[in-house]
Amino acid sequence: MDNQIFLYAIPLVVIYVWYASLIGKRNKAKEALSSVDVQLKQRANLIPNILTIAKKFITHEKKLLTDITELRAKATAGYDNTNKQQIQEHLKASEMLGGKMGELMIAVENYPDLKSDQTMLQAMQTYNEVEAQISAARRFYNAAVTSLNNAVQIFPGNLIAKLANVGEMPFYEATEADKAPINAADIL
Repeated sequence: MDNQIFLYAIPLVVIYVWYASLIGKRNKAKEALSSVDVQLKQRANLIPNILTIAKKFITHEKKLLTDITELRAKATAGYDNTNKQQIQEHLKASEMLGGKMGELMIAVENYPDLKSDQTMLQAMQTYNEVEAQISAARRFYNAAVTSLNNAVQIFPGNLIAKLANVGEMPFYEATEADKAPINAADIL
């Protein structure tokens, strides 16, 4: 009789441990996503100041400034962190915003008065620091997502994940436009 209980208990313990591991990995990935969001929020809060300074000097870059404003609104819009598609859209908008801000930083080079403005230099330095923090948070997020996705995809985790309603999360990837080389002549 004791052997039968033992034989039933072992699979239950294994299933529970695997379940707890999946939940822990999902929560770690959500924590990492929140860390990315904190850094993206810092960038989003910095952008209006940079645009205000830049508008004083940049007269021929109106479309770029408008694009940045629109992408900032899209990137800071709320989303459901349990919905894979909404997470992907949020991360894509944030990545596109980063790309446009890179274009603005290149465009600043054409305006000596703006490039030498002390407030703009300080804003650009702060922006570069925030971008480095976003990069680090993105690496941490992608590592957590890799761990979660592996656990969800590999047997028997895939069966337990379905029962526990734990799914894969998307990676924070660069868009195709961000992977392409930048031609400064197109921006300037």
